[in-house]
Amino acid sequence: MTARLVLEDGFTLEGSLFGAENNCTGEVVFNTSMTGYQEILTDPSYAGQIVVMTYPHIGNYGITASDSEADRPYVEGFIVRDFSELPSNWRSEQSLNDYLKHHGIPALSGIDTRALVRHIRTKGAMRGIIFTRKATTDQTDYADKLSDNELVDMVRKSPYLDGIDLVKKVSRHELTNYHSDPAPSRAPYHVVAYDFGMKQNIIHSLTATGFNVTVIPANTPADDALALNPDGIFLSNGPGDPSAVGYAIENTRKLICKVPIFGICLGHQILALSLGGKTYKLKFGHRGGNQPVKNLTTGKVEITSHNHGYSVDFESLSDTDVEFTHVNLNDQTLEGFRLKNHPVFCVQYHPEAAPGPHDSAYLFEDFYKLIEESKT
Repeated sequence: MTARLVLEDGFTLEGSLFGAENNCTGEVVFNTSMTGYQEILTDPSYAGQIVVMTYPHIGNYGITASDSEADRPYVEGFIVRDFSELPSNWRSEQSLNDYLKHHGIPALSGIDTRALVRHIRTKGAMRGIIFTRKATTDQTDYADKLSDNELVDMVRKSPYLDGIDLVKKVSRHELTNYHSDPAPSRAPYHVVAYDFGMKQNIIHSLTATGFNVTVIPANTPADDALALNPDGIFLSNGPGDPSAVGYAIENTRKLICKVPIFGICLGHQILALSLGGKTYKLKFGHRGGNQPVKNLTTGKVEITSHNHGYSVDFESLSDTDVEFTHVNLNDQTLEGFRLKNHPVFCVQYHPEAAPGPHDSAYLFEDFYKLIEESKT
């Protein structure tokens, strides 16, 4: 079955449908990772988005349950150049096509992803639709029955992600405990982690460092989090506009002087907003496993994994108790900071990778040392 991708400015491409025979709308963004499509599909930070993969061959190693970052995919739709229908990997448990079909996610192949990405880089990320057919019971192919202009109107009626709280759609609703890896060689400190859309490999990275982790819903009041007697607080990644998550900003503001805090991605942005900073939407965001970030305290350059569409404004934190620690070498955006007088630090990128390089895995160890120092 053929299907069309139509963006809100009228840009249109046609491809072959795989996955579910559904229509979907969302913000169209691209990821430059060469591998890790399963981790990308299941990253809750992609809620509300249609993801374009720039690497041409997707699906060739199938799907393996243990590689998922969540219990289901969170993307609205998926777009690739060449779809490998038959996976070739001894670990594969399911084909990408069957996986997407099972979860109701439509996908397009045969798309000129280079032209699409160049358009997004020039015009900026925008809303789009994968249109396959009308929602009828006879499964008739209606891909050619609506004009491009009619589909543009449909896209323009879909919601913008700005100002929408997507965290409440992806956060867990109950407390969950995870124990540190067996026989830790150090004290198993207790970390309470706010789930704004937390990736599974972040939990693994925390437990592997030696933490016992209690993951709590995103809207848990600060007093309830402190009642769990944490040695530290972790603020996770998550989707959408950070300024729309007012309850998280307020709770973080109350926690800053209480216990050591470490934030990643959305957690970094929420920390900035809780300190009176501002965030803004990037033209097309950072998504991929090859972003160069300079550590300003060591002078070293790390190749890092990214997935965010918003950034923290440098100037908005210039008169606060903040020391800037990391900067993106592609566009000079802020990638990390810490407080001078409190045990609090954060980064915009993903030290847990999945997918991506492990250059920044040391940050979990830094969190452990920060808690250790705060106790002495």
